[in-house]
Amino acid sequence: MDSTISDRFDTSRFEAGRNRLASLAYRLLGSASDAEDAVQDAFLRWQAADRERIDVPEAWLTKVVTNLCLDRLRSAQARHERAAGAWLPEPLLEGDPILGPADTFEQRESVSLAVLTLMERLSPLERAVYVLREAFSHSHAEIAGILGITESASQQHVHRARIRVAAERRRSHGGEADPASARRVVEEFLAAAASGRTERLVALLTDDVTALSDGAGLAKRLLRYKTPEQVASHVRAGFKPTPAKRRLAGGSPAFHFALVNGSPAVLAVVGDRVVGALAFEVRDGKIASLRGIAAAARLRRLDEAWRQHEPDAPAIAAW
Repeated sequence: MDSTISDRFDTSRFEAGRNRLASLAYRLLGSASDAEDAVQDAFLRWQAADRERIDVPEAWLTKVVTNLCLDRLRSAQARHERAAGAWLPEPLLEGDPILGPADTFEQRESVSLAVLTLMERLSPLERAVYVLREAFSHSHAEIAGILGITESASQQHVHRARIRVAAERRRSHGGEADPASARRVVEEFLAAAASGRTERLVALLTDDVTALSDGAGLAKRLLRYKTPEQVASHVRAGFKPTPAKRRLAGGSPAFHFALVNGSPAVLAVVGDRVVGALAFEVRDGKIASLRGIAAAARLRRLDEAWRQHEPDAPAIAAW
């Protein structure tokens, strides 16, 4: 096989696994744009490598992408960004290929906004072992080879990570909510928020509800609310239309229901542009957590996917 044909063949092999690699990188980094950068860097290394000496390309690429992501997580820049308190995962619209495998509960959970946020509190190694084991079903022997650790260390890291994720699961949602039931709760919540019925908002929240917001994309640190009354007051204020808010949004948004990272969400849309996302975790018929994201950089990929999407009629057509 001449070199040109060989290069085309090897490029095709890489492209066939690109979505899997991007899904791995997204789970590790919580950012689709950073995940795409990591995969592109891996492609450059693939092109420069002596590919005839690579016995299992998929395993080689998995190792390269994982370690590129670990380098990113350990970098001074990443530590500063996350320590600054303004970091939230990048939300993705249901059906986005970068969300990756979703056959098991663990795979779906590993890409939820709740778990992606929680993994910020894990060490980079714990995060990598958890993702490789739970989302991609690698054996501890394979993980040890990818990360350069012992099988025993891999088992210990995943054990600690599972304990933390299980605690978050009990607190935020306790398991998978039925999508239809979750949507009904969110519909009630949106109706109450739009009407100003604060007491009804409080009734729809769990006693230990939490909310995180990037303050319409303007806050330097995340805004945090920890009681039903605080959350209801914040939501009511956020949904109250004003000329200043319309100017900030670039118009009067419509509000659509959607699934984001497997969870029910409300998207604020001006024209065909997503200007905000509010994602929910539902537990036992009530809302246990909310995450409000409006920073344009964090909504880029979701916005692009929305433009290719056939939405239902808006829940609120004019605001």
